[in-house]
Amino acid sequence: MASSLNASAAADTRGRALQRRATVIQWIRKTHGWFGLWGAILGLIFGTAGIWLNHRAVLKLPMAQQRINAQLALPDPAPASAQDMAVWLQGALEQKGPPNSMRTEPARAVAWSENGHADPLMQPERWVFNFGGPDAVVQADYWRGNRSVGVTTTRNGFVATLANMHKGTGMPVAWILLVDTLAGSLIFLSISGVALWMLTHRRRSVGLAIFGTSVALTLGLAIAQL
Repeated sequence: MASSLNASAAADTRGRALQRRATVIQWIRKTHGWFGLWGAILGLIFGTAGIWLNHRAVLKLPMAQQRINAQLALPDPAPASAQDMAVWLQGALEQKGPPNSMRTEPARAVAWSENGHADPLMQPERWVFNFGGPDAVVQADYWRGNRSVGVTTTRNGFVATLANMHKGTGMPVAWILLVDTLAGSLIFLSISGVALWMLTHRRRSVGLAIFGTSVALTLGLAIAQL
């Protein structure tokens, strides 16, 4: 009688364990699917742009660009600071927003005039502003004291625009945060994929061998480039 009760208790324990296992597998599968759906479009964009960028040097794949150089006359009086110049350029260049980046280089002596000159020639302060998005980039280059600003407008084709989206060039903070969610999704998909394999396949040694080979190749190639 006792042995029958023990067997029944053991069977009940195994049944509950199997039920919990099935519940975990079902949850992982559903969550894996939802995460995959969330990152599907972004994954397609990044995958296409990534392949293009990865092979651009070897295959010489074209990235159509049109570049236009111009000079923009300054108002009188000219903007007194880099911040004032950024505000004026936004209106003068008809940009929707402030510059994506702004760089100020202090005045310094010209290298070839430093030796043998009591008063070396000085290179004036330089302000560089970048506007635009992935399809078009506008760079304004100003040497303090000039009466005009050099403006270079680069218009990108479809593939070049995808590449800039991939790299985040000229993209707003919202896009960067959206891409972060894709990165998080990829991390979860990787972990949940391995978990599903381990929970649903009996030949775990095969899966571990494939995973180990992938890790070894990735680390080996990364270390070889250091």
